This record gives sequence, C-alpha cells and structure tokens, in this order.
Amino acid sequence: MRDHESYPRKKNRRRFDDDITLLDERAGAEADGPPEGDRWSTWDGAEHGPLPRPDWVVTEHAAVDVELGVIKTGKEADVHLVERWVPGTDRRTLMAAKRYRTAEHRMFHRDAGYLEGRRVRRSRETRAMARRTEFGRDLLSQQWAAAEFAALSRLWGDGIAVPYPIQAAGTEILVEFLGTPDGTAAPRLAQLRPDPDELCDLWHQLVDALLGLARHGLTHGDLSAYNLLVDDGRLVLIDLPQVVDVVGNPQGPEFLARDVRRIGEWFTARGLPPEVGQADTLLVELRREVGMHGDPATSQE
Repeated sequence: MRDHESYPRKKNRRRFDDDITLLDERAGAEADGPPEGDRWSTWDGAEHGPLPRPDWVVTEHAAVDVELGVIKTGKEADVHLVERWVPGTDRRTLMAAKRYRTAEHRMFHRDAGYLEGRRVRRSRETRAMARRTEFGRDLLSQQWAAAEFAALSRLWGDGIAVPYPIQAAGTEILVEFLGTPDGTAAPRLAQLRPDPDELCDLWHQLVDALLGLARHGLTHGDLSAYNLLVDDGRLVLIDLPQVVDVVGNPQGPEFLARDVRRIGEWFTARGLPPEVGQADTLLVELRREVGMHGDPATSQE
C-alpha cells in the first residue's frame, strides 16, 4: 500500500474546519457555542462544593447555562439568576450567581477589620492589597469570593443552614437558589411580619445557626435581617464573605457582639417575648461556645 503522502493533492481545497466555520457564520452562531443557552456550563475547571453533592446539582459536560436576570445588586457584588440544564433532558436547576465587582467598578470600604487574622502567602500580593492598587483590588475581590465559598462549604458540610455552594471561579460563586421554581427569590427576614409563633420558631432557628458558626469559632460579621432568607419557613444565612474568626481576629469579640445586638433588636422590635430569647443571653452562650470568658459588655461597641 502506498504511503498517503504519495497521493496527489487537490489545490485550493477548503479545509473541513473552514467549512464548519463558514456554516456557523452563515447561521449567525459561534463555532464553539452551544445549540441552546447563553454558554456551555462553567462546571468544568471550577472549584466544586462539598460532598455528598445534592442530586439537583447539574454536573454534566453537555449542560448549558442561561442568564435569567438580576436578583439583587450591591456595592460589592451583584447576584444573578442562572439556569443550568442538559438539552434534551429534564435535568435542570436554578442557581444564584454572585459576582464580585472588579477593581474599576467597586471598592471595598469595610475590608480592613474583617481581613485581620487572614493570611496571604505572597508579600507582593499583600502589599498590593494594602496599597489598593488595581491589581490589589482585583485580588481583594477574588479573596472575598474565595472566602465566602470556603465558609459556605465548611458550614454546609456541618449541617448549618446556608445555601449549598455549587462552584467557584475567580470572582464568581454559584450557590443554591432559594425560592420558587419560577425564579421568585425567597424573601429576606426584613420583609416579613411573622406572627408570634412564627417569630419564636425563627428565633430558635437563628440560635441554632449562630451556635453552629460559634462551634467553628466564627461569627457572621455583618448579620442583620437583610442577610437572612426565609425559604418556606426555613431560616438561611447568606452573604458570608466577611465571616470573622472570633478568636483569631483582634476585633472578633466586637463583631460577635454587634451581630447579636443588631439581630436581637429586630426580633425584640417584632415582639419576641423575653422568656423565649434575649440578645444578652444569646451573646453569653455564643462566647462560651467559642471558648471566650469574661464580661461580654467589655466587647460591645
């Protein structure tokens, strides 16, 4: 048999890949784009959430993502609604995509106190973040995203009421969407006017969640009725990039006291009976859980 190089070649023959590209251009589609959706799933190559993974998480490489709109905007990050599904099947799920703003679009005004006790390995990166160079601000955005994903993974694995962290890549994290199948997000606690029984139940759920954080030596760092969701009666902690190591951070006791005071004021204003729960009593319990002793009043602002 003759070697294939000995066969005569036709001149000016368009390559097969060129034909495909030309057809795609005529159809108005990108050569590497999916037949449906806005893009291929970003699962491959991202950091993934903890195991065991919920059954509803779509991991197939044939899956596609589509943007469905903005859930909420903020100074530090925006949250988008994204649907991921496998075309031709019933495998689909809604996700919340939290995207931290990059250097040219945001500034972290509150990061100094929260970042105490955290470590960055490279001195160049530490200097860049301290000087707030463009590179440093981008690093801060990535650090906040990574910190939130790590906190969610750790807490979800311990059974604490937080959204399941699906994946993380750069300044974006994808987490479990809390809401209805039509894309209506679960309300924040601040939006609700619970009756007395519901209020007591929500308080007990809050205490369980905060004790769960305390078991890990942590406090939320920015707790209020605006970063607690109520999903069909279930209280869920959200917005955890600034989670604080109560012992490792010199300001940790102050953050803990502020978290408890703020959320306690909300429940008290809604009529929580003192015999059911009080902020001062909860603070003592949380301090004991993290191994702190002494008068809590000395840690309050």
